[in-house]
Amino acid sequence: MNRAARLTAIVEILGAQGEVTVEELVERFGASAATTRRDLDSLAARRLLTRTHGGAVAQSVAYELPIRYKSHLRTHEKELIAARASALVEPGQVVGLSGGTTTTAIAAALAARDDLTDAGLTIVTNAVNIAAQLAMRPEFKVVVTGGAIHARSYELVGPFVEQLLRGVQLDVAFIGVNGLTAEAGASTHDEAEGAVNRMMAERAARAFIVTDSSKIGTSAFSSVGGAELFPSVVTDDRLPAASLRALRDAGYEVLLASDGAGA
Repeated sequence: MNRAARLTAIVEILGAQGEVTVEELVERFGASAATTRRDLDSLAARRLLTRTHGGAVAQSVAYELPIRYKSHLRTHEKELIAARASALVEPGQVVGLSGGTTTTAIAAALAARDDLTDAGLTIVTNAVNIAAQLAMRPEFKVVVTGGAIHARSYELVGPFVEQLLRGVQLDVAFIGVNGLTAEAGASTHDEAEGAVNRMMAERAARAFIVTDSSKIGTSAFSSVGGAELFPSVVTDDRLPAASLRALRDAGYEVLLASDGAGA
């Protein structure tokens, strides 16, 4: 695992369990204790964690996620997708992040990047947990859309969201979905969240669907859009070959995240 993916994974582990020791991280990632301590020191310097003797604890505010996020603990696949998506972002860009477990992992990956310290980023999001997480990085400008909070997901929805999004331009948007098929495109369980996802994608120069491969080939209640809105998909390399061919035949660029270089 490369350093960027490792830093992201450390933040995700802290988000799930609140604390971690150097020994646990050495066992999980196979890096040396000295390298692991440097990783923790680097994240502490960004105020993404608090160092303790022998390990680290999560910042008290940034990682209090809603129950539906904690019930989907950050899988290895989502960590890889987050690292691949983060690498697509250039310093100084305006980035849209919808709500969801994968986009939350992307927020952590962006926060862990060394090269964003000077140029920073502008993040536009309708997810209050992502806003709280990235507010710990003073070099990031974090814009929260406003709107009515959705109790199930901590995402802001409704006309206030749409009003703000109509007034911004995004360089790139990462949109989490509940389903994606070559025929029907992307979909979500909730029509209000789907409407926000669609508008955020429309305001971006380039919009990416970000989803683990288990959701590809399935459909949810509310349609969000197809390849004309989302030309690119970032998913993990467990995607079956037939599904990969179907998406590419439908006009999607599919970026596969793996432990090595993506395809």
